[in-house]
Amino acid sequence: FFLSIEILNPGLQTTIQDLGRNGYSHYGVSSSGAADDLSFRLGNLIVGNKENLAAIEMTLVGGEYKFNSDANISLTGSKFDAKIDGESLHFYKNIFIQSDQVLSIGQTTQGSRCYLSVRGGIDIKNVLSANTTHLTSKMGGLNGRSLKKDDILKIGDDQKSLNPIKVNKLLDIDMSKLLIINGLQNNYLSKSSWKNFLNQEYIVSNLSNRMGIRLEGSPLKLDNENEIITEGVPLGAIQLPSNGCPIISFVEHQTTGGYPKIANVISSELHKVGQLKPGDKFQFELVSLEKAETLRHEREIYVKCMTDHG
Repeated sequence: FFLSIEILNPGLQTTIQDLGRNGYSHYGVSSSGAADDLSFRLGNLIVGNKENLAAIEMTLVGGEYKFNSDANISLTGSKFDAKIDGESLHFYKNIFIQSDQVLSIGQTTQGSRCYLSVRGGIDIKNVLSANTTHLTSKMGGLNGRSLKKDDILKIGDDQKSLNPIKVNKLLDIDMSKLLIINGLQNNYLSKSSWKNFLNQEYIVSNLSNRMGIRLEGSPLKLDNENEIITEGVPLGAIQLPSNGCPIISFVEHQTTGGYPKIANVISSELHKVGQLKPGDKFQFELVSLEKAETLRHEREIYVKCMTDHG
């Protein structure tokens, strides 16, 4: 007998994730991992897990989960309509769920994704030193796919658990702006195109997924028409294809590409990209490398303060 969760309804695109499969991009395997890494980390810490234990990521519509044993869980990320046996749940809290109770998670009421973390984590086989599901390559997680009805997920052993933290203050997240630094080919845009890029409001396309966030707006014209030799593409790179509409490379991005990379989303803002959904509108704002590094440092201090004073 093992502790487990039964999937009664898998929602829209529900996967097992951790913080990514790092160190394999030179083999063509991007890191994948939680789309909103900040919410994912906090979810684990709230239930007393180490921050990288496997958890469940839900997209736009949650699903129904039956627990075959008592468990401590947390819900983080964008607020979804969530209930246990009809009683509404608070996000960013340590919640006790009893054996045979059903957790029902409906549609999102804000962003794109939420996370279900369980004390002990989801016990799933490691593939290339990670649990994360990489949907594009059908690797990791549960058979490299989204969860299906009747799947059974084993809950891990919580012997090594830490003290649960309390989240008293959430970071103030402004979804109307996405901060960027210059990309390797930023000089491929003329000054007027750069102005157009920074001054316009972009709309997230329906064609967006974990591989890339496609944007709709007034097309940008490249000043330099020279094709670039295929080279490495980092997470958060803003590529400009020939149609002039930018694509933000995301967690399952191709590791190489030949489109000019005009900018890059700064690392402390990548969790916001994971919460963008079709129809969302925002503007880019250019910051210096020093500012980007300061913001990254501040975000890590925020998480560390949680664990020190939780």
